[in-house]
Amino acid sequence: QAQVLQSGGGSVQAGGSLTLSCVVSGYIGSRDCIAWHRQVQGKSREGIASIKTDDGITWYHEAVQGRFTISQDNAKNTNYLQMSSLKIEDTGIYYCAVGFGYGQSCAVDKWGQGTQVTVSS
Repeated sequence: QAQVLQSGGGSVQAGGSLTLSCVVSGYIGSRDCIAWHRQVQGKSREGIASIKTDDGITWYHEAVQGRFTISQDNAKNTNYLQMSSLKIEDTGIYYCAVGFGYGQSCAVDKWGQGTQVTVSS
């Protein structure tokens, strides 16, 4: 059974950077995409980035385009979300997940435990 274990996160001042990581282990079957979602206060959880693990095709939500970078190290089964130029509105709980598909349609079904990111002024 697939497991997703996240690390990273924490607190940073606006304009700063953070990197989140997640390790996917166990049997993933034909799941072929990894996505990061976040839940900010007052909003439902939404996808912000995804990557197709076989060819590296990425997708970003317009809110993070140009500031966040998703990458995958298949040798380490580790996915990274590099976040820069962080804004206060990026504050929230970030989730890594693995699933099927690509782009905005990476349909995830195995979730990490979530990690808090707090951006302050």
